[in-house]
Amino acid sequence: MVDDWRSERAEPVAVGPPRRRRTRRDRMQEARVQRRRRVAAVAALTMLVVVVVVAVFLGSKMWNSLFGGSSGDYAGDGVNDVVIQVHEGDSTTAIGDTLQDQNVVATSEAFVNAASGNPAIAAIQPGFYKVRTEIPAANAVDRLADPANRVGRLVIPEGRQLDDISDVGTNAVTEGIFTLISNASCVDLDGDRACVSVDDLRDIASSAAPAALAVPEWAIGSIDALGSDHRRLEGLIAPGTWNIDPSAEAQDILATLIAASAAQYEQSGLLNTATALGISPYEVLTVASLVQREALPQDFSKVARVIYNRLAEQRTLEFDSTVNYPLDRVEVATTDGDRGRATPWNTYVRPGLPITPICSPGLPALVAAEQPEPGDWLYFVTVDMQGTTLFTREYEQHLANIEVAIRNGVLDSAR
Repeated sequence: MVDDWRSERAEPVAVGPPRRRRTRRDRMQEARVQRRRRVAAVAALTMLVVVVVVAVFLGSKMWNSLFGGSSGDYAGDGVNDVVIQVHEGDSTTAIGDTLQDQNVVATSEAFVNAASGNPAIAAIQPGFYKVRTEIPAANAVDRLADPANRVGRLVIPEGRQLDDISDVGTNAVTEGIFTLISNASCVDLDGDRACVSVDDLRDIASSAAPAALAVPEWAIGSIDALGSDHRRLEGLIAPGTWNIDPSAEAQDILATLIAASAAQYEQSGLLNTATALGISPYEVLTVASLVQREALPQDFSKVARVIYNRLAEQRTLEFDSTVNYPLDRVEVATTDGDRGRATPWNTYVRPGLPITPICSPGLPALVAAEQPEPGDWLYFVTVDMQGTTLFTREYEQHLANIEVAIRNGVLDSAR
């Protein structure tokens, strides 16, 4: 008998309810559910990406604000006052770099962006400016654009001398160069005011070595002759507008001004002109100082010629301005007693030029000393309140001109 294993295999038994046949409607419903799930998954993924991007962006901004980054910026009113310098020719980017280096702004880029289109920044002048550390770039722009935050700006008018001088007639005081420097050096930092004092400037002018003060070679011999008198620096600081670092010491301030002034004088042709005139550059500067004090601009070149003519004929100059200079005063007519004082400047008793210039001459006076007007004049006197000045070679005519000045109240008849 054949063994038929299939006849003894157990038949499968169905478990659970009978399977229902899927209809077309069931399949459509299932497809809709699957589509909704895919849409929800995509939306959730998109939202997650957005959240991550926002978190990264805000985190980057916070990091840049705290530690500085490529596009960061500070917030708030700052931490400390600080003085920064804008150099000649600085671009906005260069100014931004300075501000970033001094921890004023978080990044140079932030400052450049904040300053874009601001005409005040485009036209900013070289100099020193007070700002604060860790301030927003827009705040830094506003501070630099505000003239009140410029510090260390020194203006020296033509004809000023180192010391203050007083007018005998009015008692008005004209501030000297030392006072002007002291005032310009003052700055308030976090409520504390600091200035370089006039006494410090005068002490350094008296004691520092000429080389330490950047005295030009053509002036060293002359100032050495005056020893430790602070007036040895007279005339070596030119008039004009200067920028001084308020944080600098007195010696550094004086050296900076003297070096820049010497360069300015030399650019005017001082060295070549002195050679052509047969005198030293320092003597030309001294002549220019006398011209500045003795004449009005329209007569500068004529007065310069009078000086050279009198020197050539070995006559004393007899200028009242040289009498007044060491007395720190201004007076149209000096007294016999004053004119008899033996000082290194008094040209009534001292032959030749005074030992130093008697003020800081301006460029017009310097040009007149370098290019005097041709003439044979030996005398001059101002004869009216409008400044009319008469020149002559003859002494008798000069006496007559003095009488005119006395009649017009310019000179005192008791002189």
